[in-house]
Amino acid sequence: MSEKYYIDWPTFHQDVKLLAEKIKASGSYDKIIAISRGGLLPAGILAYELDIRNSQAINISSYDNDSRRADEEIEIDFNITDVNEHTLIIDDLSDTGRTFRLVRTLMPQAKFAAVYAKEKGFKDADIIARRLPEQWVVFPWDVE
Repeated sequence: MSEKYYIDWPTFHQDVKLLAEKIKASGSYDKIIAISRGGLLPAGILAYELDIRNSQAINISSYDNDSRRADEEIEIDFNITDVNEHTLIIDDLSDTGRTFRLVRTLMPQAKFAAVYAKEKGFKDADIIARRLPEQWVVFPWDVE
């Protein structure tokens, strides 16, 4: 993955709105749980688009800078109750699907949505706005 795939703010916002339309078509939801940090921005936009006021976050540390932690070293910090089929778990990208798989073991009833998914992570998301190529993704908030 030597090339980079850049996403600008207008494209990101448009893609989150597309995700909101797909979420609306899939059912009704009353809670959003953002996977921090990447899911915080899309979850905020989705909370407004879907008129959901119950928003929470789950903190997951699966990377140390650019190195990926082993599954047993991943820290998941949350204090969330009442997760059911009307709960959305939101992330910016389902790259390999690993994060969604780990969280799904804790919250199997929830619906998992990502703005973007790559080939390996596509099957672990229930709803996505758009598929991306197998390149390093540079989001508008990333500093290069």
